[in-house]
Amino acid sequence: MRRADRLFQIIQILRRGRRPVTAQALAEELETSKRTVYRDIADLVGQRAPIRGEAGVGYILEDGFDLPPLMLTPEEVEAAVLGAQMVAARGDPALRRAAQDLIAKIGAVIPEALRPLVLEPATRAAPNWRATPDNVDMAHVRAAIRAGHKVTLTYRDEQDRESERTVWPFAIGYYETSRLIVAWCELRGDFRSFRTDRVSAAAFSEIRCPERPATLRARWRRRQSEKWAEINAGRAAE
Repeated sequence: MRRADRLFQIIQILRRGRRPVTAQALAEELETSKRTVYRDIADLVGQRAPIRGEAGVGYILEDGFDLPPLMLTPEEVEAAVLGAQMVAARGDPALRRAAQDLIAKIGAVIPEALRPLVLEPATRAAPNWRATPDNVDMAHVRAAIRAGHKVTLTYRDEQDRESERTVWPFAIGYYETSRLIVAWCELRGDFRSFRTDRVSAAAFSEIRCPERPATLRARWRRRQSEKWAEINAGRAAE
């Protein structure tokens, strides 16, 4: 890899990371030595790239670094197009339209040499013929998540028992045949997932949730990690 490409890739790696990235991790991804990474980081800092950190701890890219967002590699174009295809095949109507618009926008702004990767992609996402319909406006659910507002669902469980749940939604899970609203349920006092095809009605309020969606997601991820750790420990003990 040329040095200029390596410097650019370091910026890309740091830009996508939310936590400090160690020199060892950078060296492994770039297939180079830690000494080279240290030298490259010093050069970038000398060129006023806002990189903060130190050897042995890790590095982060602070806000304010102006890097053209659509300097894409062929693999990045293919990844973006394939991801958009999958959303177009599995998302709700609003997301399907957004995915199609995204593909069109990528094709309009990337260099001419990369345009065939968008217009005639070699990768294809298969249509999803088994998806169940949503009984709730998913665009409104996403808006409630972004705003941090409560939603009241009328929900039928697997035994067709109906209940009313006021929830704090923070994520939507897209699966092969169904979609789930992941939320904190006031009735159960715990995290719950609600299949969108089992929602009979939904009332969207302007009442803010006591916790931000990002906080709820972090708590839910920790809970999921703890559950998997318990499962794995049980398997190991068998």
